[in-house]
Amino acid sequence: MKSYFQKDGIEAGCDEAGRGCLAGPVYAAAVILPKKFKHKLLDDSKKLTHAQRLELRTVIEKKAISYSIARLTHKEIDRYNILNASLKAMYKAVKSLDTRPTRLLIDGNRFIDNANIPHHCIIKGDSIYASIAAASILAKTYRDEYMEKLHKKFPHYAWDRNKGYPTKAHRTAIHENGACIYHRKSFRLYPDQEKSPLLKKK
Repeated sequence: MKSYFQKDGIEAGCDEAGRGCLAGPVYAAAVILPKKFKHKLLDDSKKLTHAQRLELRTVIEKKAISYSIARLTHKEIDRYNILNASLKAMYKAVKSLDTRPTRLLIDGNRFIDNANIPHHCIIKGDSIYASIAAASILAKTYRDEYMEKLHKKFPHYAWDRNKGYPTKAHRTAIHENGACIYHRKSFRLYPDQEKSPLLKKK
């Protein structure tokens, strides 16, 4: 895991969580770490256990020079499309940092061009750079917590387990119960969606 892209300047790593989900918001995080920050567990959030992510979140929030969490709702995802919503969420997180970075490290292959901060898009950057890995952990843990809260309102979708991702059980629950107000209506929620109008639950 590399500590920085370039030694000079202030680098913020950025990543998102929830892009492939059928329900709920997309979350993003931006993190500025000290150049010498290291942790033996730090890695792409998808490679870590739930307990490891929570342990690292505590360390990151304590040690980071600055960090910020942002989200765009399911309605905004339907309005902008998921790609643009993900980029907007990352941009929103960057703009909310207490310390202004001089360079952004973005997980993925694109970012908003008018951010007015030099940026580098890095495919699988959350497995390469510490600041992006830290951002992936914060975005993932905050989004998971939010979906666990929504689960209490809509337990039949099992969001406490699938977090809104398109598991077989989640798709079956949508087919049997219809979609609720937190589902992304612009997504294909189940195979015969055209034949079965979505039910809106309050």
